[in-house]
Amino acid sequence: MCGIVGIFDLKDKREVDQQVLARMNQTQFHRGPDEGGLHTEPGVGLGHRRLSIIDLSSGHQPLFNEDGSVVVVFNGEIYNYVDLMPELQQLGHTFRTHCDTEVIVHAWEEWGEACVERFRGMFSFALWDSKKETLFLARDRLGIKPLYYGSLPDGTFLFGSELKALLAYPGFPRVIDDCAVEEYFAYGYVPEPRTIFEGAKKLPPAHTLTLKRGVALPQPKEYWDVPFTSHGPISEQEAQEELIVRLREAIRIRLVSEVPLGAFLSGGVDSSAVVAMMAGLMNEPVNTCSISFGDPAFNESAFAQKVADQFHTQHYVEQVESDDYDLIDKLAALYDEPFADSSAIPTYRVCELAKKRVTVALSGDGGDENLAGYRRYRYHLYEERMRAMLPLSIRKPLFGLLGNVYPKADWAPKVFRAKSTFEALARDPVEGYFHSVSVMGDTLRDKLFSNPFKLKLQGHHAVDVMRYHADRAPTDDPLSRVQYLDMKTYLPGDILTKVDRASMAHALEVRVPILDHQLVEWMSGLPSTYKLRGQEGKYIFKKSLESYLPDDILYRTKMGFSVPLANWFRGPLKQRVRDAVLGETLASTGIFDMAFLREMVDQHQSGMRDYSASLWTILMFEAFMRNVMQNESASKATGV
Repeated sequence: MCGIVGIFDLKDKREVDQQVLARMNQTQFHRGPDEGGLHTEPGVGLGHRRLSIIDLSSGHQPLFNEDGSVVVVFNGEIYNYVDLMPELQQLGHTFRTHCDTEVIVHAWEEWGEACVERFRGMFSFALWDSKKETLFLARDRLGIKPLYYGSLPDGTFLFGSELKALLAYPGFPRVIDDCAVEEYFAYGYVPEPRTIFEGAKKLPPAHTLTLKRGVALPQPKEYWDVPFTSHGPISEQEAQEELIVRLREAIRIRLVSEVPLGAFLSGGVDSSAVVAMMAGLMNEPVNTCSISFGDPAFNESAFAQKVADQFHTQHYVEQVESDDYDLIDKLAALYDEPFADSSAIPTYRVCELAKKRVTVALSGDGGDENLAGYRRYRYHLYEERMRAMLPLSIRKPLFGLLGNVYPKADWAPKVFRAKSTFEALARDPVEGYFHSVSVMGDTLRDKLFSNPFKLKLQGHHAVDVMRYHADRAPTDDPLSRVQYLDMKTYLPGDILTKVDRASMAHALEVRVPILDHQLVEWMSGLPSTYKLRGQEGKYIFKKSLESYLPDDILYRTKMGFSVPLANWFRGPLKQRVRDAVLGETLASTGIFDMAFLREMVDQHQSGMRDYSASLWTILMFEAFMRNVMQNESASKATGV
């Protein structure tokens, strides 16, 4: 895996400062410690950091076509490059390397912007065509690889694999986007296409951006979407058999590597399935890596060991103690913008462990979104059935009133917790799902923000992100629709961002076979009842794996990759939370109602309420403010 950066003059052909370009490139050294390369010509500068995986001897970047008129910097893997090479050779193109990068320049020459439709893999790349005076940027279909960009008032266009590359450009404005703050405190991350900064954006998954000098910065163009198109009648047995065939094939093409390769193994269904398929495809034992936790409530290591024993893997385990919170500042600097998924801590540690043994690791990410593994899908369908009994015009005033007057009772047995149910029934489906995934709901955010900050938002609401995608969803099926929403928000914004930064911090490449786009297309077309059957999520996936994995792996309660926040904030982090949440850093922003912040800390630490998720979200925002906003050389704080 690699890191890419670039500078492009939208207005003229001003010389690119090579020292600035080199400094931007160096901020991403951790993404590619094996080699670095720069290319400049009038008005254009491209930079690359390389982590060597394929064609170790000749895959240097920036990489050119035969006459030097097309040059590319590329982060990712094109898994079908072996198939594309002979096709392009027959069309007259000459290859000087055996790496997937060179396929990109020739595919561009042959197919132009449509070249991305031919690629099967994970990628972000930037390509400069000097004959056409065109800069072409692209990001893979699911958003596995990141790409950030921004333009300055003087016509300078910047891009990079991480925000820190843009921040390294002299004069890049570190102005916080107020709407991004609202979205962060709702989702726990800043969803595409926003970043925390007004002047920078994320190129959305499955989008390209084509720039020409003298032409205004265009909008990104979408080239693919999850279809959710039915395959027609397919029996359960046929679906099970085809799922295994397609999964094996998606994994097989991801085993190409000239460096040591392994897999993450949590003991959950998805990672265990990947390891089971790898064991049947590889001649040598699979290298597997797991993290264990001292707290048994969070520990899945025994299940991982069971799978490792079954498939005779070379299994490596390290324990993360419950006080592994010294990563807070490191993570804040690593992610460059507020990021509140606390599982970033164990993810960072498992990547650290994996890098001791391998350079490439396969993961099981994507199974929950594709095959309806999250419990919230089940709850959403239950709420949808209840909503269907009354029209919104009746539900909203009736249950809205009941939700307002009914007391909140988190401490009570579930049967008495009617407030959240009433509130859910008063919402439309998109609002309802938004609140089920929100880290901090509307009521809490209304209390969190100061009145002056709420005025600055001018009515912007975080649910607008989901409404945008819901309006474009290619399906009306209630389950498929919320899966689609997660694929557009949670998957790229949280899950894949978390894995990319944690792995790249250790120069580790992570491949995600369940997010192979051809597999995703096929799974999206399965009947919803094959994905969620009664209380069982990932129904067809689990059934198809019954001959590979034991029932106590397939059908046990999902644990997730969690850390004990509530205990941390009442115990070893008690004073740190108080100092950070109530300190000058947050008070000086003007964003927060400081009296409510004090109330949150007091009530959580007294045991009256559990505000752990909200406090972690606030804590990571404070760490971002200190490590990025108040630190002009924030990239040095990553320690990598």
